[in-house]
Formats: sequence, C-alpha cells, structure tokens
Amino acid sequence: MRIGILGASGRVGTSLVELIVSNPGLELAAALVSPGSRLVGKPVAGSSIEYRPADAAMKSHCDVIIDFSTPEASMALQEAIGLKNIPVVIGTTGFSAEDDARLSACCAHRPMLISANFARGFEAFRLNVLGFARMMPEGEPRVSETYHVRKKAEPSGTSRLLAGQIEEARSAVMGFAAAKTPITVFREGDTVGINAVSFDLGSAEARFTYQVHTLSAYAEGAIAAAQWLSSGHREPRRYSLADSLAAR
Repeated sequence: MRIGILGASGRVGTSLVELIVSNPGLELAAALVSPGSRLVGKPVAGSSIEYRPADAAMKSHCDVIIDFSTPEASMALQEAIGLKNIPVVIGTTGFSAEDDARLSACCAHRPMLISANFARGFEAFRLNVLGFARMMPEGEPRVSETYHVRKKAEPSGTSRLLAGQIEEARSAVMGFAAAKTPITVFREGDTVGINAVSFDLGSAEARFTYQVHTLSAYAEGAIAAAQWLSSGHREPRRYSLADSLAAR
C-alpha cells in the first residue's frame, strides 16, 4: 500500500513515516510538509522520497493519504486534490463548523475517515464511557486531559468529542438538554496523552481512564484505518473509526 503523509514533520507524522519506511508491506509515496518548512527538498531517512509541499500539480500516486497537519493545511489539501478519488484518513482536529461542512462535501468525491483520536483502544474506551452515561444519566460528568507541555492549553479535539457526545447521550435518556460537560486541562512534561472521564453519583464515583504511552499508538491506529479505507473499494462518503472497527 502506497501512503502519502500530510504533516510528515509533525509529532505523529514523524512516527507515521518511521512506521511506514520500516514496514516492508508499506511504501511511503509522499511526505508533505508546509511550503516554508526547512525540510522541503531534503530526503526522508530510509526512503527515496523527499519532503515537499502539497500543491495542485503533485502526482504522488497514493493509494491513501493520512493527514495529521493543521486545519488550514488539511483544507488546502482537499482543494489541491480536487475531484480525485483518493481515500483520505484525517486525524487533524480544530476544524471550524464551516470547515467540517466542507470536508463532508468533499466526501462526495472520495472516501474519508475522520476521527479525533486514532490511538488503539480509544474507540472501545469512548463507547464504554457513553454506555455508562446512558445507564446513569444522573451522574455528573467531567472530562479531563493531560498532554505534554508544548501542547496548547485548550481542550483537545478528543476532549471536546467526549464532552459533546456525553451531553448528547444524557440528553437523549433524560428527555431534556443536559448541562455542558466541563473539561479540565493539564499539561505535564512529555506526557503523550491521558484522557479521563468521571461521573459523580453523590455517594459514589465512576472513573474511566485511557492513557497513551507512545506516539506510535496514534500512528498504528491511523495506518490500520488507512488499510481498511483503501481496501474493499469503499464508496465515496464520510466514515468514522467505528465503521472500520465494526468490520472485525
């Protein structure tokens, strides 16, 4: 499988590149970075590919593109590939509502799998949290996250996803709009990622925790999603991580 990486110089992008070039069953077709990156024109270690910016004229011959970049770069990529039916896996977060709508519109031309968190096991964690929220809607939820100190001090896409879906789950059961789920943000050292959800039941508390030890967890999950998306001739539409796991 030939894979192009958008955001190839980022934390997860670097891990993706390393996994691809070390796996004989995978081939790095493109390592895409921002036009101003110091890496443009330099070779990717362990590969014959050079880092380069994405543009409308690029010919990467990718079976699939994995995007861990920025909202701006992600939207520019969609413009660059136009109507081409190239499967795209998107792990970028922070899209505006308008950007998200544009992504959905692009899914008319190609299959895209979009998720806020590709780490292995996260989907099972998310489903268990939502199951508890439905069974115990009276529990007062709180979402917290801990990431490395270089990450912005604002809630991640993962925490916003969890908080929003918990609100929806509780609202559906209670029959009225649930209160907003608060999010607490921590930044500590080189922490890769800890996501926690607690439910205060008054006389008891339930707590769910999911911890990522290495960045390869995100990369491995994204590659697995890319393999699923690019196989079986998926029809052009928007897919979720749950869609890929349901086929197991």
